Amino acid sequence: MRTLLLLLIAGISLLPVKISAQTTKKQETVLELQAQKEQVVLDEKEALKIEVLAINKRQESGELTAEEASVLKKEAAKKHARNIEDKLAILESKIDLLERNDADFEDDSVFGIFIGKEKLQLGNDKKEVIYDRRTTSDLVLAIGFNNALIEGQSLNDSPYKIGGSRFFELGLAWKTRVFTNSNFLRLKYGFSFQFNGLKLDDNQYLVEQGDQTVLETFPLNLDKSKFRMDHLVFPVHFEFGPSTKHTGDNYFRYSTRNQFKIGLGGYAGFNLLTIQKLKYEENGDDRKDKFKQNFNTNNFIYGLSGYVAFGGTALYVKYDLNTIFKNNPVAQRNISVGLRFDMD
Repeated sequence: MRTLLLLLIAGISLLPVKISAQTTKKQETVLELQAQKEQVVLDEKEALKIEVLAINKRQESGELTAEEASVLKKEAAKKHARNIEDKLAILESKIDLLERNDADFEDDSVFGIFIGKEKLQLGNDKKEVIYDRRTTSDLVLAIGFNNALIEGQSLNDSPYKIGGSRFFELGLAWKTRVFTNSNFLRLKYGFSFQFNGLKLDDNQYLVEQGDQTVLETFPLNLDKSKFRMDHLVFPVHFEFGPSTKHTGDNYFRYSTRNQFKIGLGGYAGFNLLTIQKLKYEENGDDRKDKFKQNFNTNNFIYGLSGYVAFGGTALYVKYDLNTIFKNNPVAQRNISVGLRFDMD
């Protein structure tokens, strides 16, 4: 009984403190809301200023006439005036709600006001919108068939399997609009890792003989004979084609989504790795041999490339102007044909 009495007395004594703390908290929230009313006006004036500057830029570039710019400025002023009016009304309603009730109010942060499940953003954490983004980036992925054009021979006579020889490319590209008021011509540039594979036919493999690399017949039955060159290259293409223009209140963008485009250019780079893989059976045991050596290949890589695309998918061709092997009497040059995907 004594313990219950002490707890009751302690609870009664703490009650005024709790009420006082709650009242103070409510007053602080009201003061925050009053401050937000002033911030609303400042934010909307700043937003109007940015929008007017954007309209002025469009007028200076010849995109808008003086009359059109004047109409847009008046519409922007009306919009932001309405924004101020509506946001202040919401804040006033929130203050009235707090002052009418002694408890059960929300402690809203200075970054937003909650009404039911909706939130009105009123803070200063705004990202600046870039009016004209002339450069964009995208991931490049390409895959297809690989082979070599050999001087004096057709592809039908190639020692490399047409279906089994493949290439893979992965890279990053940037695209920059060349002209100020047109997106018909773009400069596309970046870097790519290219993996060019040649699968040898007729039980043959590559052998270094001095400063030359020749084909020889393997003494055992080969299950697999593959030669691969890994390159780091820096492609540059001029891209042509139509685009659609999207205009907002304070920005505009060009898009080539679902548009036809052509890219013509070339690349230069370096040979990173040359490897030959042989798979065969010897004395009943499966053997896999890997030879990582130069094979007298050219270390400096350069060539021509191009693509014809619709949207993000293209038919892609690349052709090395350098020979695969430096000192061979018969020139061999790598060629690739496949699909290219630009994920912008």
